[in-house]
Amino acid sequence: MKTIRYSLDHGIATITFDEPDSPVNTMCLQWQQDMDAVAAQVLQDKDNITGILLASAKSTFFAGADLKAAMRLSPADAPRIFEEIERVKRNFRTIETLGKPVVSLLNGTALGGGWEVALVGHYRIAVDDRKTQFGLPEVTLGLLPGASGVTKMTRHLGLMGAQPYLVEGKTFNPSEAKGLGLVHELVAPGPDAADSMRAKALAWIAANPTAQHPWEAKGYKVPGGLPSSPAVAGMLPIAPAVIKKNTRGLYPAPEAIIACMVEGLQVDLDTALRIESRYLAKLMSGPQAKAMINTFFFNLNAIKSGQSRPAGVPRFKPTKVGLLGAGMMGAGIAYSQASKGITTVLKDVSQEKADLGKSYSAKITQGRVDKGRMKPEAQQQILDLIHPTGSVADLQGCDLIIEAVFENRELKAKVTQEAEPLLAPDGFFASNTSTLPITGLAKASAKPEKFIGIHFFSPVDKMKLVEIIKGKSTDDETVARAFDYVQALGKFPIVVNDSRGFFTSRVFGTFVMEGAAMLGEGIPAAAIENAGIQAGMPVGPLAVLDETALTLSLHVMDQTKKDFEAEGKTYIATPGELVVEKMVKQHNRPGRAGGAGFYEYPSEKGAKKFLWPELKGLFEKPDVAWNITDLKDRLLYRQAVETARCLAEGVLTSVHDANIGSIFGIGFPAWTGGAMQFIYGMGIDTFEARAAALATQFGGGFALSDDVRAAIRRFQPIY
Repeated sequence: MKTIRYSLDHGIATITFDEPDSPVNTMCLQWQQDMDAVAAQVLQDKDNITGILLASAKSTFFAGADLKAAMRLSPADAPRIFEEIERVKRNFRTIETLGKPVVSLLNGTALGGGWEVALVGHYRIAVDDRKTQFGLPEVTLGLLPGASGVTKMTRHLGLMGAQPYLVEGKTFNPSEAKGLGLVHELVAPGPDAADSMRAKALAWIAANPTAQHPWEAKGYKVPGGLPSSPAVAGMLPIAPAVIKKNTRGLYPAPEAIIACMVEGLQVDLDTALRIESRYLAKLMSGPQAKAMINTFFFNLNAIKSGQSRPAGVPRFKPTKVGLLGAGMMGAGIAYSQASKGITTVLKDVSQEKADLGKSYSAKITQGRVDKGRMKPEAQQQILDLIHPTGSVADLQGCDLIIEAVFENRELKAKVTQEAEPLLAPDGFFASNTSTLPITGLAKASAKPEKFIGIHFFSPVDKMKLVEIIKGKSTDDETVARAFDYVQALGKFPIVVNDSRGFFTSRVFGTFVMEGAAMLGEGIPAAAIENAGIQAGMPVGPLAVLDETALTLSLHVMDQTKKDFEAEGKTYIATPGELVVEKMVKQHNRPGRAGGAGFYEYPSEKGAKKFLWPELKGLFEKPDVAWNITDLKDRLLYRQAVETARCLAEGVLTSVHDANIGSIFGIGFPAWTGGAMQFIYGMGIDTFEARAAALATQFGGGFALSDDVRAAIRRFQPIY
């Protein structure tokens, strides 16, 4: 055995997981083979065994499945996957039905397959460390816990009790696990933790020589009742409907999990385990799981591990950061910084406006205090770190100053020149612009090599993505420091090169403007909005335009026209931009903030917004032919094509930045795995053919140049 060590000492068989050349234990192919050997060994030693311990030689207990292997699967592999899953479970069952007490010694995190390994033990002892995580988050990767996780958790907690941990993938720490009855004893962390766990395990084994799982005992009743019980039966039709409403039918895993839970409780355990294996085999070999594993595991880990961060630059820890502008963005950034212990100077044109910006943090934290989620002392610590001011002199000595003022080139230049001299000697300056090229803004800086774009998304306290924009003169040290700053806030940094709209705003613009263009073509507004939702976008393009303000889109267009004129070029507005211009200038519909846009916003309390009825007469053309497939494809393909163009032009330099940026920054559907994975998951040839058809019918926005085609192939990941 290469990944497992086995020993038998005074009747105690210790199975220690220790995958070589790996920081964690995984269910790799070698481990599966080694489990065959372990199962055979315990059967051979059965008469000499009084108890079994499951332990880990790593700092964590067990990490789960080998996801890289999953990336190479196709639907044709489903029968083989089923057999491999069944093989793992046969070995689990051999150990847990040996008639000997089995104890899992949880020295650290056990997620996914790792928690399923832990559940083999009849008794579980854990180190009480709040950083340790347990649970089954497979649903977030388009999978289900198929190594007995669904079956056992449902029997442990009941159909309703297990749903948050299976259907939603909710994780829990050791003390929470003890409260749920999933961990039986805790030991204090420290150098003696392993010895303490072993001592407790041996004592429990001595006291429970014939231990078994609770459901193996005659007369065991599942908490909350079986699906046939009246209380549960009445709830069963509701759960799938709620899931379908939330997933829109685009995510098969939650539906498969709930079906597996219900079906599994109506049969014996072995049949339930087979049902579970079949569902997992189908999901694991399907396209959604591959897309989601690629992005939410591999791509996200690439971001977290700093693959986009320039190498060789010492780590930077921000201590004092200044913000210019205490409006919605500045106030949100201030809260994000202070909640992570960073001293924040929040500067606006007056003390009154700066104080108003700080009040945003007070409002957020007070809500948590009122709900018992935060102690008043913790709230005060956050508020004490925010220093609102109307005086620029208070910015003296900041490690970083970020301007978050209105999208006006002259205003940004003015505040840059005013505040930049107050930076600490090795400090750097950033702009929170969402569209204006950083290289142009850096002309106002005395040190353009220390000038960078740090683009937050609204609302800052909820949005996890931050786009770092490297200007032509920005040096690697500044990029690395900006990367470290974003990670210090607990957010995901993506790094892009300078361009108009950068990556996220540029691609986001194609989504909303394609929706507006459809309206201009005469397609019903309701059909456009429903197409966006059915495709998996959070909301339709017209609703998004209202939220971000039609006037802002118009302002960006006007600024772009001026920039083109300064460069001796002519700017031609897109069909979508012409629709927006008509809404604002001819019909005074500026967006939600102005009380009217593509939607009406009733003033009555509790009344819902609805599409402006006049859209029908202004734009809709009854004779225009359309179908929902074309509408959905236009919204998704337009964004994917623009993302591929960003790669070809060097605005983006990695697929992981493209995928994570598109999902967390733009709201590109998670089921696709992101804008580039959407292309790769479909197959490059298939994507190119459909894009060409859309270009012929709906315009050059869908056209793929030879450079873009080459970039798509050059960046394709290989697993």
